[in-house]
Parts: sequence; structure tokens; C-alpha cells
Amino acid sequence: MVAVIRSLLLACAALILFAGPVMADEADFQSLFDGKSFDGWEGNRQIFRIEDGAIVAGTLEKPIARNEFLCTREEYGDFELRLKFKLLGEGVNGGVQLRSRRIPNHHEVKGYQADLGDGWWGSLYDESRRNKVLAAADMAVIKKVLKRDDWNDYTIRCQGRRIQLSINGEPTVDYTEPDETIEQVGLIGVQIHGGKPSEAWYKDIRIQKL
Repeated sequence: MVAVIRSLLLACAALILFAGPVMADEADFQSLFDGKSFDGWEGNRQIFRIEDGAIVAGTLEKPIARNEFLCTREEYGDFELRLKFKLLGEGVNGGVQLRSRRIPNHHEVKGYQADLGDGWWGSLYDESRRNKVLAAADMAVIKKVLKRDDWNDYTIRCQGRRIQLSINGEPTVDYTEPDETIEQVGLIGVQIHGGKPSEAWYKDIRIQKL
């Protein structure tokens, strides 16, 4: 019995040592999505739903008519954002909006996008504003770390005019905005791109203000 208890204590100690740094690393992060409601978010509820604790955009049953975005009601400037994503379907494309704005009387959002999808994974795009890739990820690197049709981690850090992206711990973009007229505060959002039947899943969305 003593040996069994000693083994259990050692196992618990190992778990604490393993979990400690992770917990400390997340200590100053706050959840943006509670996994069960759209509190703090706004968007087209016919396109976005909640399933298995995740925000799900789109469907595998029919084409996606146009780009759609679910956005926070609060604005953010300097922050580190962490979340998990999973894309399903042929030609699926999604993304995470940063420092963005709703275009009045329109379905589009303008601003930085941490992009997702073949040819776009981990790149930084300027959605409905300059309409171009601001910094492209190395797809050879993406190929090594991306888990297709499964959950992946996205880390997005915005501080000053610098934006850094990483997927599954691998840096993909380090971009500094040269245009001082570009706004550096705004909404955070998640996207499904118009196209073939597809789904973009997002969960464990949490933020640390810097």
C-alpha cells in the first residue's frame, strides 16, 4: 500500500510540474468565447452556430454564398490572441480578423486578417481595404506543422505597428505596418469565405491585453 501511495504522489507531482508553466503562461488571458453562447459577439446567425463548444461557420451541405464574419463587440489594440481552428471541406478558406471594422450597410469587414486555407495558411492579408497579402507565410514550413482536418493552434500578437503570427508554435509572419495612416485598433472576428460547401471551426478563444 505504501508503494502504491508513493507512486500516486509522484505521478501527481509530475502532473503539477508539467501543468505549472502552462497555467502560468495563461494566467493573464481572458476568454472571449464561453463555448455555449454568442455573448460579446455579433454576426449572421444563419451562418454561424455553436457546436461542441466551438463557433462553426458555414456548412458542408451547401455552398457559402459570400464572405461572412462573426465579430466581437469590443475593440482591441495591443494584445496576444490565442485560439484553435479547424477547416473542413474542399477549397475551404477562413481567417481571423484583427483591428478591423464593419463596413456600414455591408456584409464585409475591413482590416488585417490572419489567413487560413490552402495557399494562405499563416499569412497576413488586408481584407476589403488594400486587398492584398501583406506578408506571406512559407508554405514549406506550414506543410510540416499543419494538421489538416484537425485542430490547430493560432497565436496572434499585435503590439504597436507589429503583427506576429504562428501556427502550432511555428512563426509564420512578422510584419510591421509602414503606413502610419492605417488604424491600429478595432474588432476581432472569425471568417468563413464564400465558396464551396465548407466549415470553419474556432474554439478556446482567449486574449491578453498588452
